[in-house]
Formats: sequence, C-alpha cells, structure tokens
Amino acid sequence: MTDSDSTLKRRADGFLERGHQVTRLEAFVDAAFAFALSLLVIATGESGDVGDLLAKLCEIPGLLCSFVLLAMFWYAHNKWSRRYGLDDTGSIVLSLVLVFLVLIYVYPLRMMFGSLFHWLSHLLLPPDQVPSFRFAINNLRDVVTLFIIYGVAWSSLGFVISLLYRRAGKLHEQLDLDIEERALTAGEAAGWMCAPLVGAASIAIATLWLFWIPPAWAIGAPGFVYFAMFITGSVSKRVTDRKRRELMAEAA
Repeated sequence: MTDSDSTLKRRADGFLERGHQVTRLEAFVDAAFAFALSLLVIATGESGDVGDLLAKLCEIPGLLCSFVLLAMFWYAHNKWSRRYGLDDTGSIVLSLVLVFLVLIYVYPLRMMFGSLFHWLSHLLLPPDQVPSFRFAINNLRDVVTLFIIYGVAWSSLGFVISLLYRRAGKLHEQLDLDIEERALTAGEAAGWMCAPLVGAASIAIATLWLFWIPPAWAIGAPGFVYFAMFITGSVSKRVTDRKRRELMAEAA
C-alpha cells in the first residue's frame, strides 16, 4: 500500500474509497441520471379534469418500477466511482456511453412497465373498470418489438457496467488494488455480464413469437426471463472465490 493509500477510508465492501472526492465525470453522470429521472416522471401535459388526474395516478406503479431500475444503474456507477475514482480517457468514454444509453432507456422503460400494468389491470379488473393508460399493447407484434428494444437497452447498460469493472481490473497496478479488491472486481465484472446474457435470452424468446403465436399465458415469457438476474450474486461470488484462489496461489 502506498503512503497516499494509508489515508484512505476502508469501505464496508472491502475496497479503499479511492473516489472520496467527486470527479467532474461522476458529477456529470449524476446530473445525467437526474435528467433521465425528470424525463421519466414529467407529465406531457396538464390534467384537464379529475379523470385525467386519476389516469395519471394509475401510472404510479409503472413509474416506481422504472425509477427503481434507473436508480440501480446509477448506484452501480456510483459504487464503481467510489471504489476506484478513475477519471482516465477510457473510463470517461464508457461513462459517456452509459449516459447516452440511459437517456435512450427512459422511454422503453416507461413503456414496458406502463404496458405491463395495463395488461395486469385487464386480468384483475372487470373491463368497464380498467383505467386508461398512456401506454398499451395493441397486438403481438407490438409485444415483440417492445421486448426487443427493451432487451437491447438493458443488455447494453449491463455490458457497459461490466466493462467499467474490467477496466478497473486492468489498471490494478495503477490503483494499487490488493488481492481481495482484485478478486471482488473480477466478480463484479462477471456478475454484470449476466445482464446482457439475460437480455439476449429475452430477445431470443420474443423473436420466436414472430414465427410461432404463443398461448396467452406465455406472452409475458420474455419479461419473466429477467427474474434470472437473481443468479447474479451467485455468479459474482463464484468468480470472486476463483480469482482469489488464483491470486493467492500466484502470491505464494
């Protein structure tokens, strides 16, 4: 450990907080995410009557789910910044790509969850009590198109986060990462690679619907695939343990 590292605070996750000062890059990414969240919730027009107000209130569950997913990617970049404090050209380029993708992701994200709750309302409520939603699915081709666009956006975001961790791993000497930090970095990179793999599986299933009309209960299958993201923690842990053993063997 260098003399400068001795003054750094050790985080609960085992990393030294190398990004203890907010860089211009991190500030810019934070501002971009804040702008994306404003695009998510700002209404396109004022309510004309109580019916319009109630229709907008019905969109709250979809907005909440969209907010949580955007916050997840923001937190992923924030954690990466706190751990490594990188502000080099490669990190800047990847962070700018992340910002660009987030701003694109807003609309399909909102449409995905808006359509989901519109579909659920048809299943749970009598037809005359289904509220009016801004986003609705009209046919199977709409379902396929939405899942493909969403899958591409989701996969791209996860892939960029994984690349950020891989870059930090390559710069381990410059960052003076210890064995545990290098192992955890490899685990994070592997865990985030689950996102593009799950997204690709969702896209493949959705594309299948173009050639085979699924039964009604299976139409949401491309969306249910995303529950496979729960394996991320297990994948990350396995890769971390393997990398730790490799590094300890090298050190010995």
